[in-house]
Amino acid sequence: VQLQASGGGSVQAGGSLRLSCVASGRTFSNYNMGWFRRAPGKNREFVAVIPRSGGSTRYADSAKGRFTISRDNARNTVYLQMNNLKPDDTAVYYCAADGGWFTAMTEYDYDYWGQGTLVTVSS
Repeated sequence: VQLQASGGGSVQAGGSLRLSCVASGRTFSNYNMGWFRRAPGKNREFVAVIPRSGGSTRYADSAKGRFTISRDNARNTVYLQMNNLKPDDTAVYYCAADGGWFTAMTEYDYDYWGQGTLVTVSS
């Protein structure tokens, strides 16, 4: 699976962005899709995951109530709607595909990764 993330940019605190990730190469609906991020000087961390069918989603505590993950299997695309952004959300955001049975929250479970898109939130 090839993954292409987009939608990053610079916003002020309290603003919103929607990230997109388009998949190609394999059957998109066979994969659980996740978003991760890496802030400057920190390890990559889990943000959100959505199962193949688009059912029960899971979020990091930092994302709950502000971020929404969704997918459109007809468009081979997964989205991350981010609202009420904070400076601590500044990071490179990565989408990833996991062919496993369960929605994973650790990066080691993911098989394919996009190139990342930069989100910068200023105060």
